[in-house]
Amino acid sequence: MTDDSTNPFETPISNLVRPEILNLIEHGQWDVLRDAVSDWPPPEVADLLLHMDKPDRVLFFRSLPRRLAAGAFSHMSVEQQDSLLRDLTDEETRHVLENLPPDDRTHLLEELPGKATQRLLNLLGTEDLKETRWLLGYPEDSVGRLMTPDYVAIHPGWTIADALQHVRMHGKDSETVNRIYVIDDDWHLLDDIELRRIILAPPNATVGDVMDHTFASVHAAADREEAVRIIRKYDQTALPAIDSDGVLVGIVTVDDLLDVAEAEATEDFHKVASVGPIRISIRDASIRFLYQRRVGWLMVLVFINIFSGEAIAAFEDTIEAVVALVFFLPLLIDSGGNAGSQSATLMVRALATGDVRSKDWFRLLGKELGVALLLGATMAVGVSAIALYRAPEVLVVVAATMTIIVLWGSIVGMSLPFILTRVGRDPAAASAPLITSIADISGVLVYFSIATWYLGIR
Repeated sequence: MTDDSTNPFETPISNLVRPEILNLIEHGQWDVLRDAVSDWPPPEVADLLLHMDKPDRVLFFRSLPRRLAAGAFSHMSVEQQDSLLRDLTDEETRHVLENLPPDDRTHLLEELPGKATQRLLNLLGTEDLKETRWLLGYPEDSVGRLMTPDYVAIHPGWTIADALQHVRMHGKDSETVNRIYVIDDDWHLLDDIELRRIILAPPNATVGDVMDHTFASVHAAADREEAVRIIRKYDQTALPAIDSDGVLVGIVTVDDLLDVAEAEATEDFHKVASVGPIRISIRDASIRFLYQRRVGWLMVLVFINIFSGEAIAAFEDTIEAVVALVFFLPLLIDSGGNAGSQSATLMVRALATGDVRSKDWFRLLGKELGVALLLGATMAVGVSAIALYRAPEVLVVVAATMTIIVLWGSIVGMSLPFILTRVGRDPAAASAPLITSIADISGVLVYFSIATWYLGIR
């Protein structure tokens, strides 16, 4: 094994740890193996499991202490968890599920196919089954699906000494003890207090003496993104979840919300590129799955872009009269699409983070008009220099078109996310390809209309 003076996590698994673990598995030295990894952080154990072949992975997982096995299991993706569970016996699966935190168990069950979920539910004990079904009863993507009912709650009339004794007795079963929640006899949330404030208070003082009645909470039925917004705003490590009557029903921790924030950002990123939601690793996704997620929008955009071709065909006489116009066409319409994509990306992100609201549209419109005019004028100067060299007769047409389509593309790109937000749709659906297609059609119409008018072409 590794020398005690060496930290095994400072050396790549593939170079040191994995061969030694495989050697212990090969010789069946389970006690030595269990002792060797008992103090490892769960993420490192999960990483090692994912680097093993299937037979070794199952044997290694079976040798782990139950708590460590459940911790490592929590750090796997749902697809990896499902694959591992298929290779375990019902009894081994039951132990894994029982030792998972309630929120992690709920996340696993809601992502699995219905048949697999029902099989796992049948393996749970009475209390765990009741708790899991209660959490699964909340709307999909709600805080309720993410929260855990494992927390420490105290009453305002207790002394500090009594409160600390309660924390010592029940804290080991809590998701976190960084914050302690104060409730009344009917479990209404009254306050949440940092553990440090309780520890530093005089033992004979009451909990009510250190309360300030200032706390942030989130409704259990609210969308998970709302919890992300609140926990960021107040810089907390855990957020209490309440029902409509203000009763404390659970807490959601920052580690779970970080996963949500990452997933939402990834989904928005995919939507900006007109790709359907992909909630599994690209490495594990099949060709068919990736095809299904990408083909829909591409087909829609194909039909939208037909209008660009129709617009060009409508100005056939203009193109025949001044062939030089064709040279600048890709440059101009791409510029409008690029400007619109920039505006849309900025607005989608600002709306997603809560930096702006739908009511800010009018004020931001004025700002976007100013920026777009400056951008259009600057780009018009650049394209005019090219036109002066290639086709001076269309210089004015090209410069005017560049200014107008950059202005129009920017306005469309900025406004479409706001419109979608107003009608209750995800602003990320205002994707770059969609904005580009709209700008392309508009650019063709504007360009050839100006050319036909300015050059006097019938």
